[in-house]
Amino acid sequence: PKTTPNPTDKRRTAEAAGRRGERLAAWWLRLKGWQILARRVRTPVGEVDLVAKRGALIAFVEVKTRATAAELDFAIDEPRLARVAAAAGYLAPRYATAGEDIRIDVLLLAPGTRPRHIENAWMG
Repeated sequence: PKTTPNPTDKRRTAEAAGRRGERLAAWWLRLKGWQILARRVRTPVGEVDLVAKRGALIAFVEVKTRATAAELDFAIDEPRLARVAAAAGYLAPRYATAGEDIRIDVLLLAPGTRPRHIENAWMG
């Protein structure tokens, strides 16, 4: 008999894929000279997947993992970026303690493709 997928299982699978993506993104950023300051930082206004620093720049990074490269074009939208920006604003005093510049970046990941790093994704 055919069974319908359990929504809890689907959520767990997506959560595991997201965590794998965040680990890969952190690894990739470190190879590019970034230091990872924090992962999965929750605030009252939203969550930031990665907080990274390179030189005098702090990046609040949203990581999106999709099953195919084609899906990456639809992985991030303005409301999601607005929540990340709100969380970054909340967190900035904690991480940008020496007057570093801050920005919102997005890292898009899909199997078989290079990570796509969108710098300064939020100009709000």
